[in-house]
Amino acid sequence: MEQITNWFNQKLLNFGTSVSVADYLDNFAVLLIIILLALAVDYICRYILLGAFKKFAKKTTNQLDDLIIEKKIINKGMHIIPSILIFTMLPLAYPSPADKEILVLLQKLCQIYIITVSLLFINSLLNLGVELFHRNDKFKDKPLKGFVQIVQVILFSVGIILLISILINESPSTIFTGIGASAAILMLVFKDTILGFVAGIQLSANDMLRVDDWISMPKYGADGTVIEITLNTVKVKNFDNTISTIPPYALISESFQNWRGMRESPGRRIKRSINLDMNSVKFCTPKMLEKYRKISLLAGYIDDTENKLQTYNQTNQIDNTILVNGRRQTNLGVFRAYLQRYLESLPEVNKEMICMVRHLQPTEKGIPMELYFFSSIKDWVIYETIQADVFDHVLAVIPEFDLQIFQELSGSDVRMFVKTENR
Repeated sequence: MEQITNWFNQKLLNFGTSVSVADYLDNFAVLLIIILLALAVDYICRYILLGAFKKFAKKTTNQLDDLIIEKKIINKGMHIIPSILIFTMLPLAYPSPADKEILVLLQKLCQIYIITVSLLFINSLLNLGVELFHRNDKFKDKPLKGFVQIVQVILFSVGIILLISILINESPSTIFTGIGASAAILMLVFKDTILGFVAGIQLSANDMLRVDDWISMPKYGADGTVIEITLNTVKVKNFDNTISTIPPYALISESFQNWRGMRESPGRRIKRSINLDMNSVKFCTPKMLEKYRKISLLAGYIDDTENKLQTYNQTNQIDNTILVNGRRQTNLGVFRAYLQRYLESLPEVNKEMICMVRHLQPTEKGIPMELYFFSSIKDWVIYETIQADVFDHVLAVIPEFDLQIFQELSGSDVRMFVKTENR
């Protein structure tokens, strides 16, 4: 390179160029050669080596090489090679001490470019890692993005400090020392980031939240599926397709409901009651029992229960002329037994989990008859259909057991009563 410089310098002098201009032009010529050489290396890397890698990626079934091409990882990384080449060869263009200022300036520009490109390259690698983890079934529901964002914040913070140190000709350690003295201010500025980082660790360590979890948090208007967990926000897509954002630390400091346990369990609970008029509860007469025997689900139950009660009454010499003596079946008890057998006959009801029909505390609105069971189908639409079908049947069958549903009086009920009285 020195021989080329001397030859070019001599040619310029032979053309009558002054020494200062000749020195400037031959330095510029060497710089131009270095840049052309770097562009040639960049061309070889990007079009020859990258082209070969793309052909190789097409022949494999591995997702990694496809993602590398899709995210242009190699393209970003290859920008570093020409810049390093120019940085190392700059002293050849400006070897003279008189050109030291120009050399230092150009080297600073190269260093800034190298650091910037390196940061973008490493950031792309981190994003690539997140993408790979999300495609893996074992890690796709883990809040890895928040941790990667922490690494990215640290990475870019260090990069900015290095860039500042280059621009002001100070050691990075000096800048770090100054930042340490300003730690209180930095903690105030990055309060949400720090709280989010700590909350992300707690959420992950305790397995409190994953992507695709269904959560409910009324305070923040959130009732839907978690779609993203980041350093500063948790995004929830509600069932009305709106998006709610929740600070991660709010999920630690406040209460929220996670429905993941229901999704992972073998059944989804149905718990609903119907109020019955207590005035319609009565002892069963033989005529009523004969009617109930015709119900297929109760045929065996009526006979077995009646035999047990008769045996008990005969053993204890009960006077059957008065109904309150001894033990007798009631229409409410028979109805409860019917509902229990009805639920157990449904294929959608999980028989391995709790399935019961019970009375709740009577109130001024009647006696609540509660159905408590689990649907083996947890899909929301089908689940609601199953629940509706069950209670459609329950409401329709209540009069068959000589019972009445309790409900508040309406205007039409009052008018009907008045018309009846007037007749």
